Amino acid sequence: MKFLLKNIFVLIAVFCVSGSFAQSSKHVILVSIDGFRPDFYLDKSWPAPNLQALMKQGSYAKGVRCIFPSVTYPSHTTLITGAMPARHGIMYNTPRNEQGKYEWVTDSKKILSETLWQAVKKAGLKSASVSWPVSVGAEIDYNLPEIWSATNMMDRKSAIAEFATPKGLFQQMEEFAIGKAEINDLNLEYLTMDENNSRMAAYLIRKYKPNFLSIHIVGVDGAEHKEGRQGEGVFKAVASADHAVANLLDAIVKAGIQDSTTIIVTGDHGFVDIEKVLSPNVWLKEIGLDSKINGTEEPVAKFQAAGGAAFFHLKNSKDLQVLARVRQKLQELPQEYKKLFRIVERAELDQIGADPHASFALAPVKGIYIQDANSGPVIGPKKGGAHGYFPDIPEIQTGFIIAGAGVQKGLVLESVNLEDIAPTAAKLLGVRLQAPDGKAVLKLINE
Repeated sequence: MKFLLKNIFVLIAVFCVSGSFAQSSKHVILVSIDGFRPDFYLDKSWPAPNLQALMKQGSYAKGVRCIFPSVTYPSHTTLITGAMPARHGIMYNTPRNEQGKYEWVTDSKKILSETLWQAVKKAGLKSASVSWPVSVGAEIDYNLPEIWSATNMMDRKSAIAEFATPKGLFQQMEEFAIGKAEINDLNLEYLTMDENNSRMAAYLIRKYKPNFLSIHIVGVDGAEHKEGRQGEGVFKAVASADHAVANLLDAIVKAGIQDSTTIIVTGDHGFVDIEKVLSPNVWLKEIGLDSKINGTEEPVAKFQAAGGAAFFHLKNSKDLQVLARVRQKLQELPQEYKKLFRIVERAELDQIGADPHASFALAPVKGIYIQDANSGPVIGPKKGGAHGYFPDIPEIQTGFIIAGAGVQKGLVLESVNLEDIAPTAAKLLGVRLQAPDGKAVLKLINE
Protein backbone atom coordinates (compact mmCIF):
# COMPACT_ATOMS: atom_id res chain seq x y z
CA MET A 1 0.00 0.00 0.00
CA LYS A 2 2.83 2.41 0.88
CA PHE A 3 4.52 1.59 -2.44
CA LEU A 4 1.30 2.34 -4.33
CA LEU A 5 0.79 5.68 -2.56
CA LYS A 6 4.42 6.64 -3.20
CA ASN A 7 4.02 6.03 -6.93
CA ILE A 8 0.79 8.03 -7.02
CA PHE A 9 2.54 10.99 -5.38
CA VAL A 10 5.40 10.70 -7.88
CA LEU A 11 2.95 10.81 -10.79
CA ILE A 12 1.23 13.85 -9.29
CA ALA A 13 4.57 15.61 -8.85
CA VAL A 14 5.57 14.91 -12.46
CA PHE A 15 2.22 16.25 -13.65
CA CYS A 16 2.59 19.45 -11.62
CA VAL A 17 6.15 20.09 -12.78
CA SER A 18 5.49 19.49 -16.45
CA GLY A 19 2.13 21.20 -16.54
CA SER A 20 0.93 18.54 -18.97
CA PHE A 21 -2.60 17.39 -19.66
CA ALA A 22 -4.01 14.49 -21.67
CA GLN A 23 -2.15 14.38 -24.99
CA SER A 24 -4.11 13.79 -28.21
CA SER A 25 -1.19 14.33 -30.58
CA LYS A 26 2.56 13.85 -30.26
CA HIS A 27 3.35 16.36 -33.01
CA VAL A 28 1.56 19.55 -34.06
CA ILE A 29 2.55 21.47 -37.19
CA LEU A 30 1.20 25.04 -37.23
CA VAL A 31 1.27 26.52 -40.73
CA SER A 32 0.47 30.19 -41.25
CA ILE A 33 -0.09 31.30 -44.83
CA ASP A 34 0.17 35.08 -44.85
CA GLY A 35 -2.98 36.51 -46.43
CA PHE A 36 -4.75 33.11 -46.27
CA ARG A 37 -8.43 33.20 -47.23
CA PRO A 38 -11.18 30.57 -46.78
CA ASP A 39 -12.03 30.61 -50.49
CA PHE A 40 -8.63 29.07 -51.25
CA TYR A 41 -9.98 25.74 -49.95
CA LEU A 42 -13.73 26.28 -50.26
CA ASP A 43 -13.58 27.23 -53.97
CA LYS A 44 -12.08 24.51 -56.18
CA SER A 45 -11.13 27.05 -58.85
CA TRP A 46 -8.12 27.96 -56.70
CA PRO A 47 -4.99 25.82 -57.37
CA ALA A 48 -4.79 24.33 -53.85
CA PRO A 49 -5.33 20.54 -54.09
CA ASN A 50 -3.40 19.77 -50.91
CA LEU A 51 -5.32 22.30 -48.83
CA GLN A 52 -8.60 21.10 -50.28
CA ALA A 53 -7.67 17.48 -49.52
CA LEU A 54 -6.78 18.39 -45.93
CA MET A 55 -10.16 20.09 -45.59
CA LYS A 56 -11.88 16.83 -46.58
CA GLN A 57 -9.66 14.71 -44.33
CA GLY A 58 -10.19 16.81 -41.23
CA SER A 59 -12.32 19.74 -40.15
CA TYR A 60 -12.37 23.41 -41.06
CA ALA A 61 -13.93 26.80 -40.48
CA LYS A 62 -15.67 29.01 -42.98
CA GLY A 63 -13.72 31.92 -41.54
CA VAL A 64 -11.48 33.08 -38.70
CA ARG A 65 -12.22 36.32 -36.86
CA CYS A 66 -9.02 38.36 -36.88
CA ILE A 67 -7.61 40.90 -34.44
CA PHE A 68 -7.40 44.68 -34.83
CA PRO A 69 -5.39 45.83 -36.62
CA SER A 70 -5.40 42.73 -38.82
CA VAL A 71 -1.71 42.94 -39.73
CA THR A 72 1.04 40.34 -39.78
CA TYR A 73 3.18 40.73 -36.67
CA PRO A 74 0.45 41.33 -34.07
CA SER A 75 -1.61 38.54 -35.67
CA HIS A 76 1.21 36.01 -35.62
CA THR A 77 1.91 36.88 -32.00
CA THR A 78 -1.75 36.19 -31.20
CA LEU A 79 -1.44 32.89 -33.11
CA ILE A 80 1.49 31.81 -30.95
CA THR A 81 0.17 33.08 -27.57
CA GLY A 82 -3.63 33.03 -27.53
CA ALA A 83 -3.48 36.67 -26.43
CA MET A 84 -4.83 39.84 -27.99
CA PRO A 85 -2.40 42.68 -28.79
CA ALA A 86 -3.19 44.59 -25.59
CA ARG A 87 -1.95 41.56 -23.62
CA HIS A 88 0.91 40.26 -25.76
CA GLY A 89 2.34 43.73 -26.44
CA ILE A 90 2.89 43.60 -30.21
CA MET A 91 0.36 46.18 -31.38
CA TYR A 92 1.72 46.98 -34.86
CA ASN A 93 4.16 45.66 -37.43
CA THR A 94 6.33 48.72 -36.87
CA PRO A 95 5.78 50.26 -33.43
CA ARG A 96 7.65 53.35 -32.32
CA ASN A 97 10.96 52.51 -30.63
CA GLU A 98 12.66 54.37 -27.77
CA GLN A 99 14.29 56.76 -30.25
CA GLY A 100 10.90 57.71 -31.67
CA LYS A 101 11.42 55.83 -34.95
CA TYR A 102 9.05 53.25 -36.39
CA GLU A 103 10.73 49.90 -36.94
CA TRP A 104 9.84 46.23 -37.34
CA VAL A 105 9.78 44.32 -34.07
CA THR A 106 11.63 41.00 -34.29
CA ASP A 107 12.88 40.31 -30.75
CA SER A 108 10.75 37.67 -28.99
CA LYS A 109 11.54 39.30 -25.64
CA LYS A 110 9.06 42.02 -26.62
CA ILE A 111 6.24 39.48 -26.31
CA LEU A 112 4.56 39.91 -22.92
CA SER A 113 2.47 36.71 -22.90
CA GLU A 114 3.63 33.11 -22.75
CA THR A 115 4.26 31.60 -26.16
CA LEU A 116 3.50 28.09 -27.33
CA TRP A 117 7.24 27.59 -27.72
CA GLN A 118 7.73 28.37 -24.02
CA ALA A 119 4.85 26.12 -22.99
CA VAL A 120 6.28 23.27 -25.06
CA LYS A 121 9.70 23.74 -23.48
CA LYS A 122 8.24 23.76 -19.96
CA ALA A 123 6.54 20.45 -20.72
CA GLY A 124 9.87 18.92 -21.71
CA LEU A 125 9.01 18.72 -25.39
CA LYS A 126 10.93 19.92 -28.46
CA SER A 127 10.01 22.76 -30.81
CA ALA A 128 11.11 24.11 -34.18
CA SER A 129 10.20 27.17 -36.21
CA VAL A 130 10.82 28.62 -39.66
CA SER A 131 10.34 32.29 -40.60
CA TRP A 132 7.88 33.08 -37.78
CA PRO A 133 7.49 36.79 -36.98
CA VAL A 134 8.87 38.05 -33.64
CA SER A 135 10.83 34.85 -33.00
CA VAL A 136 14.44 36.06 -32.73
CA GLY A 137 15.88 34.70 -29.49
CA ALA A 138 12.76 32.67 -28.71
CA GLU A 139 12.87 29.53 -26.57
CA ILE A 140 12.84 27.23 -29.61
CA ASP A 141 15.12 24.22 -29.97
CA TYR A 142 15.57 24.62 -33.75
CA ASN A 143 14.84 28.15 -34.85
CA LEU A 144 15.24 29.89 -38.22
CA PRO A 145 13.60 33.23 -37.37
CA GLU A 146 12.07 35.84 -39.64
CA ILE A 147 14.78 38.50 -39.77
CA TRP A 148 16.74 40.45 -42.36
CA SER A 149 19.92 42.47 -42.61
CA ALA A 150 19.86 45.88 -40.93
CA THR A 151 21.38 47.38 -44.07
CA ASN A 152 19.48 45.45 -46.75
CA MET A 153 15.92 44.20 -46.18
CA MET A 154 16.24 41.95 -49.22
CA ASP A 155 19.03 40.01 -47.50
CA ARG A 156 17.44 37.53 -45.13
CA LYS A 157 20.08 34.87 -45.62
CA SER A 158 22.88 36.46 -43.59
CA ALA A 159 20.56 37.54 -40.77
CA ILE A 160 18.87 34.14 -40.49
CA ALA A 161 22.28 32.49 -40.37
CA GLU A 162 23.36 34.90 -37.62
CA PHE A 163 20.30 34.53 -35.41
CA ALA A 164 19.48 30.86 -36.00
CA THR A 165 19.59 28.56 -32.98
CA PRO A 166 21.51 26.44 -32.46
CA LYS A 167 24.44 28.12 -34.18
CA GLY A 168 25.18 26.55 -37.53
CA LEU A 169 21.57 25.47 -38.12
CA PHE A 170 21.22 27.50 -41.31
CA GLN A 171 24.45 26.05 -42.69
CA GLN A 172 22.96 22.64 -41.96
CA MET A 173 19.93 23.66 -44.03
CA GLU A 174 22.20 24.61 -46.93
CA GLU A 175 23.92 21.24 -46.77
CA PHE A 176 20.88 18.99 -46.40
CA ALA A 177 17.72 20.94 -47.35
CA ILE A 178 18.06 23.80 -49.85
CA GLY A 179 21.61 23.79 -51.20
CA LYS A 180 23.95 26.76 -51.18
CA ALA A 181 21.60 29.73 -51.02
CA GLU A 182 21.84 33.15 -52.62
CA ILE A 183 20.15 36.24 -51.20
CA ASN A 184 17.26 35.95 -53.65
CA ASP A 185 16.53 32.38 -52.57
CA LEU A 186 15.08 33.85 -49.36
CA ASN A 187 13.66 37.06 -50.80
CA LEU A 188 10.02 38.15 -50.46
CA GLU A 189 10.00 39.13 -54.13
CA TYR A 190 10.26 35.49 -55.24
CA LEU A 191 8.13 32.43 -54.58
CA THR A 192 11.28 30.37 -54.11
CA MET A 193 11.22 31.72 -50.54
CA ASP A 194 8.10 29.63 -49.85
CA GLU A 195 9.76 26.59 -51.42
CA ASN A 196 12.98 26.97 -49.45
CA ASN A 197 11.30 27.73 -46.14
CA SER A 198 9.08 24.68 -46.51
CA ARG A 199 12.03 22.49 -47.45
CA MET A 200 13.89 23.66 -44.33
CA ALA A 201 10.83 22.93 -42.20
CA ALA A 202 10.49 19.54 -43.89
CA TYR A 203 14.09 18.72 -43.03
CA LEU A 204 13.53 19.70 -39.39
CA ILE A 205 10.51 17.39 -39.29
CA ARG A 206 12.43 14.47 -40.79
CA LYS A 207 15.62 14.98 -38.81
CA TYR A 208 14.44 16.08 -35.36
CA LYS A 209 10.73 15.17 -35.24
CA PRO A 210 9.80 18.21 -33.08
CA ASN A 211 6.65 18.01 -31.01
CA PHE A 212 5.68 21.47 -32.22
CA LEU A 213 6.73 23.25 -35.40
CA SER A 214 5.57 26.66 -36.60
CA ILE A 215 6.15 27.94 -40.13
CA HIS A 216 5.20 31.20 -41.86
CA ILE A 217 4.55 31.02 -45.63
CA VAL A 218 4.72 34.51 -47.10
CA GLY A 219 4.24 34.67 -50.88
CA VAL A 220 0.44 35.02 -51.03
CA ASP A 221 0.51 38.26 -49.04
CA GLY A 222 2.86 39.99 -51.47
CA ALA A 223 0.82 38.96 -54.49
CA GLU A 224 -2.43 40.20 -52.94
CA HIS A 225 -0.86 43.53 -52.02
CA LYS A 226 0.11 44.00 -55.67
CA GLU A 227 -2.99 42.64 -57.39
CA GLY A 228 -5.79 42.55 -54.85
CA ARG A 229 -7.88 39.48 -54.17
CA GLN A 230 -7.72 38.18 -57.74
CA GLY A 231 -4.99 38.12 -60.34
CA GLU A 232 -2.55 35.81 -62.05
CA GLY A 233 0.12 36.45 -59.44
CA VAL A 234 -2.26 35.56 -56.61
CA PHE A 235 -3.14 32.23 -58.27
CA LYS A 236 0.56 31.45 -58.67
CA ALA A 237 1.27 32.36 -55.05
CA VAL A 238 -1.58 30.17 -53.79
CA ALA A 239 -0.22 27.28 -55.84
CA SER A 240 3.22 27.92 -54.33
CA ALA A 241 1.83 27.95 -50.78
CA ASP A 242 -0.10 24.77 -51.48
CA HIS A 243 3.09 23.10 -52.71
CA ALA A 244 4.88 24.25 -49.56
CA VAL A 245 2.20 22.47 -47.53
CA ALA A 246 2.75 19.38 -49.69
CA ASN A 247 6.45 19.43 -48.76
CA LEU A 248 5.46 19.36 -45.09
CA LEU A 249 2.98 16.55 -45.60
CA ASP A 250 5.60 14.49 -47.41
CA ALA A 251 8.07 15.08 -44.58
CA ILE A 252 5.55 13.89 -42.00
CA VAL A 253 5.19 10.61 -43.90
CA LYS A 254 8.96 10.25 -44.43
CA ALA A 255 9.52 10.80 -40.71
CA GLY A 256 7.09 7.98 -39.94
CA ILE A 257 4.94 10.17 -37.69
CA GLN A 258 1.81 10.50 -39.84
CA ASP A 259 -0.36 8.63 -37.31
CA SER A 260 0.71 10.87 -34.42
CA THR A 261 0.79 14.29 -36.12
CA THR A 262 -1.79 17.07 -36.36
CA ILE A 263 -1.49 19.79 -38.97
CA ILE A 264 -3.18 23.16 -38.57
CA VAL A 265 -3.24 25.51 -41.55
CA THR A 266 -4.38 29.04 -40.83
CA GLY A 267 -3.34 32.64 -41.52
CA ASP A 268 -3.06 36.10 -40.07
CA HIS A 269 -5.67 38.00 -42.10
CA GLY A 270 -7.61 38.02 -45.34
CA PHE A 271 -7.48 40.77 -47.95
CA VAL A 272 -9.60 43.66 -49.18
CA ASP A 273 -9.41 45.22 -52.66
CA ILE A 274 -8.55 48.91 -52.43
CA GLU A 275 -9.43 51.87 -54.64
CA LYS A 276 -8.38 54.95 -52.67
CA VAL A 277 -5.79 56.02 -50.12
CA LEU A 278 -6.66 58.30 -47.17
CA SER A 279 -4.12 60.45 -45.27
CA PRO A 280 -5.72 61.59 -41.99
CA ASN A 281 -2.49 63.16 -40.72
CA VAL A 282 -3.09 65.91 -43.30
CA TRP A 283 -6.10 66.95 -41.19
CA LEU A 284 -3.83 67.30 -38.16
CA LYS A 285 -1.49 69.51 -40.16
CA GLU A 286 -4.44 71.66 -41.21
CA ILE A 287 -5.20 72.48 -37.56
CA GLY A 288 -1.54 73.08 -36.66
CA LEU A 289 -0.78 69.79 -34.87
CA ASP A 290 2.20 68.74 -36.95
CA SER A 291 4.71 70.61 -34.76
CA LYS A 292 7.54 68.59 -33.25
CA ILE A 293 8.46 68.05 -29.59
CA ASN A 294 11.86 69.45 -28.54
CA GLY A 295 13.12 69.35 -32.10
CA THR A 296 12.50 65.61 -32.47
CA GLU A 297 10.48 63.92 -35.17
CA GLU A 298 7.66 63.03 -32.81
CA PRO A 299 4.56 65.23 -33.34
CA VAL A 300 2.12 66.41 -30.69
CA ALA A 301 -0.52 64.11 -32.16
CA LYS A 302 -0.46 61.49 -34.89
CA PHE A 303 -2.50 58.84 -36.63
CA GLN A 304 -0.47 55.62 -36.82
CA ALA A 305 -1.59 53.92 -39.99
CA ALA A 306 -1.99 50.16 -40.28
CA GLY A 307 -3.34 49.70 -43.80
CA GLY A 308 -7.02 49.28 -43.12
CA ALA A 309 -6.86 51.19 -39.84
CA ALA A 310 -5.36 54.23 -38.14
CA PHE A 311 -4.81 54.65 -34.39
CA PHE A 312 -4.75 58.14 -32.91
CA HIS A 313 -1.97 58.85 -30.41
CA LEU A 314 -1.23 61.91 -28.30
CA LYS A 315 2.33 62.70 -27.27
CA ASN A 316 0.82 63.69 -23.93
CA SER A 317 -2.05 61.31 -23.26
CA LYS A 318 -3.59 63.80 -20.82
CA ASP A 319 -3.72 66.67 -23.31
CA LEU A 320 -7.50 66.86 -23.54
CA GLN A 321 -7.42 70.17 -25.39
CA VAL A 322 -5.53 68.67 -28.34
CA LEU A 323 -7.84 65.66 -28.30
CA ALA A 324 -10.89 67.96 -28.39
CA ARG A 325 -9.46 69.88 -31.37
CA VAL A 326 -8.93 66.67 -33.29
CA ARG A 327 -12.42 65.39 -32.52
CA GLN A 328 -13.90 68.70 -33.62
CA LYS A 329 -11.95 68.52 -36.88
CA LEU A 330 -13.28 65.05 -37.57
CA GLN A 331 -16.82 66.13 -36.70
CA GLU A 332 -16.64 69.08 -39.11
CA LEU A 333 -15.32 67.09 -42.06
CA PRO A 334 -17.43 67.09 -45.21
CA GLN A 335 -19.66 64.05 -45.60
CA GLU A 336 -17.57 62.88 -48.56
CA TYR A 337 -14.78 62.16 -46.05
CA LYS A 338 -16.87 61.09 -43.05
CA LYS A 339 -18.51 58.30 -45.04
CA LEU A 340 -15.10 56.69 -45.62
CA PHE A 341 -14.56 55.53 -42.02
CA ARG A 342 -16.06 55.12 -38.59
CA ILE A 343 -14.49 56.05 -35.27
CA VAL A 344 -13.70 53.10 -33.00
CA GLU A 345 -13.87 54.45 -29.48
CA ARG A 346 -11.74 53.38 -26.54
CA ALA A 347 -14.38 51.05 -25.06
CA GLU A 348 -14.60 49.08 -28.30
CA LEU A 349 -10.81 48.95 -28.59
CA ASP A 350 -10.68 47.52 -25.07
CA GLN A 351 -13.30 44.95 -25.96
CA ILE A 352 -11.26 43.63 -28.87
CA GLY A 353 -7.91 43.88 -27.08
CA ALA A 354 -6.37 46.56 -29.31
CA ASP A 355 -3.61 49.08 -28.51
CA PRO A 356 -4.36 50.40 -25.00
CA HIS A 357 -2.41 53.62 -25.66
CA ALA A 358 -4.54 54.89 -28.54
CA SER A 359 -7.26 57.46 -27.82
CA PHE A 360 -9.42 56.03 -30.60
CA ALA A 361 -9.03 54.49 -34.05
CA LEU A 362 -10.35 54.99 -37.55
CA ALA A 363 -11.80 51.92 -39.27
CA PRO A 364 -12.24 52.65 -42.99
CA VAL A 365 -14.85 51.09 -45.22
CA LYS A 366 -13.85 48.52 -47.83
CA GLY A 367 -11.76 50.00 -50.60
CA ILE A 368 -10.05 52.65 -48.45
CA TYR A 369 -6.40 52.30 -47.45
CA ILE A 370 -4.84 54.59 -44.80
CA GLN A 371 -1.28 55.89 -44.93
CA ASP A 372 0.93 57.95 -42.59
CA ALA A 373 1.64 60.89 -44.94
CA ASN A 374 0.90 64.37 -43.53
CA SER A 375 1.29 66.24 -46.82
CA GLY A 376 -0.28 66.05 -50.24
CA PRO A 377 -3.95 65.34 -50.94
CA VAL A 378 -6.17 63.87 -48.24
CA ILE A 379 -7.57 61.31 -50.68
CA GLY A 380 -6.10 59.80 -53.80
CA PRO A 381 -6.29 56.73 -56.06
CA LYS A 382 -4.63 53.43 -55.16
CA LYS A 383 -4.82 49.90 -56.57
CA GLY A 384 -4.07 46.49 -55.14
CA GLY A 385 -5.05 44.93 -51.84
CA ALA A 386 -4.67 45.65 -48.13
CA HIS A 387 -5.41 44.35 -44.65
CA GLY A 388 -5.48 45.87 -41.18
CA TYR A 389 -9.26 46.32 -41.29
CA PHE A 390 -11.66 45.88 -38.39
CA PRO A 391 -12.85 42.26 -38.12
CA ASP A 392 -16.44 43.13 -39.09
CA ILE A 393 -15.43 43.16 -42.79
CA PRO A 394 -16.01 39.59 -44.10
CA GLU A 395 -13.16 39.72 -46.62
CA ILE A 396 -10.62 40.25 -43.83
CA GLN A 397 -11.31 36.85 -42.31
CA THR A 398 -8.56 34.29 -42.63
CA GLY A 399 -8.88 30.51 -42.96
CA PHE A 400 -8.55 27.44 -40.74
CA ILE A 401 -8.07 23.75 -41.51
CA ILE A 402 -7.15 21.08 -38.99
CA ALA A 403 -6.46 17.42 -39.74
CA GLY A 404 -4.61 14.42 -38.38
CA ALA A 405 -4.09 12.84 -34.97
CA GLY A 406 -6.59 13.64 -32.24
CA VAL A 407 -8.88 15.63 -34.51
CA GLN A 408 -12.57 15.18 -35.23
CA LYS A 409 -13.33 14.66 -38.91
CA GLY A 410 -16.03 16.36 -40.92
CA LEU A 411 -16.78 19.28 -38.62
CA VAL A 412 -17.58 22.58 -40.33
CA LEU A 413 -17.44 25.59 -38.05
CA GLU A 414 -18.97 28.89 -39.04
CA SER A 415 -16.17 30.81 -37.34
CA VAL A 416 -13.07 30.42 -35.18
CA ASN A 417 -11.31 33.20 -33.27
CA LEU A 418 -7.63 33.80 -34.03
CA GLU A 419 -6.75 33.77 -30.32
CA ASP A 420 -8.26 30.28 -29.91
CA ILE A 421 -5.80 28.56 -32.24
CA ALA A 422 -2.79 28.49 -29.86
CA PRO A 423 -4.82 27.01 -26.96
CA THR A 424 -6.20 24.39 -29.35
CA ALA A 425 -2.68 23.39 -30.39
CA ALA A 426 -1.61 23.31 -26.73
CA LYS A 427 -4.58 21.11 -25.83
CA LEU A 428 -3.67 18.65 -28.58
CA LEU A 429 -0.10 18.43 -27.28
CA GLY A 430 -1.24 18.15 -23.69
CA VAL A 431 0.70 21.21 -22.55
CA ARG A 432 -0.41 24.07 -20.33
CA LEU A 433 -0.48 27.45 -22.13
CA GLN A 434 -1.29 30.57 -20.15
CA ALA A 435 -3.45 32.16 -22.84
CA PRO A 436 -5.18 35.24 -21.39
CA ASP A 437 -7.80 35.55 -24.13
CA GLY A 438 -8.08 32.38 -26.18
CA LYS A 439 -9.74 29.05 -25.40
CA ALA A 440 -9.22 25.66 -27.01
CA VAL A 441 -11.91 24.71 -29.53
CA LEU A 442 -12.73 21.46 -27.73
CA LYS A 443 -15.29 20.23 -30.25
CA LEU A 444 -12.42 19.75 -32.72
CA ILE A 445 -10.48 17.41 -30.43
CA ASN A 446 -11.06 13.71 -29.82
CA GLU A 447 -11.08 13.13 -26.08
